[in-house]
Amino acid sequence: MQFDLKLISVESIPDAIAKVERYRLLNEPNLAESICMDILTAAPGHQQALISLLLARTDQFGSEMTVAKAREVLPQIKGDYERAYYAGIISERNAHAHLHQGGPGSASVAYHSLREAMEHFERAEALRTPGNDDAILRWNTCARIIMRNPEIRPLPHQEFQPITGE
Repeated sequence: MQFDLKLISVESIPDAIAKVERYRLLNEPNLAESICMDILTAAPGHQQALISLLLARTDQFGSEMTVAKAREVLPQIKGDYERAYYAGIISERNAHAHLHQGGPGSASVAYHSLREAMEHFERAEALRTPGNDDAILRWNTCARIIMRNPEIRPLPHQEFQPITGE
């Protein structure tokens, strides 16, 4: 069944962004994602809505959301720092989803996702503005997760298969 979606006004965007943040805090990322889509229909390229959309999609990892769906937002985000930082967030949250789900090989997949996140955060660190240590904080978090959990380790080289995002 198809519906013609109703358009929101540009004037309502600040309130809609506040609702996105509220729904994310209430662990309702699918509702947050829907509002982001409405904002982006009214204001294509709205940076805060794009970042919120990416984050709402990463909040859904472990359910129906794929890494590829979150990554498709990255090219629309302006700024090399921002793209590197949020690419790291996607990889880090993917690792957390695998750790939470468990199962055979999940710790190794998490390791490789965390290392991928750390590489993105290192790129972001090199591009950061003075006083912005967010990428360092995220890198340190990933490192601590690996160091504190001996089960999180790489697969032997011959067994490693890169994460495809599906």
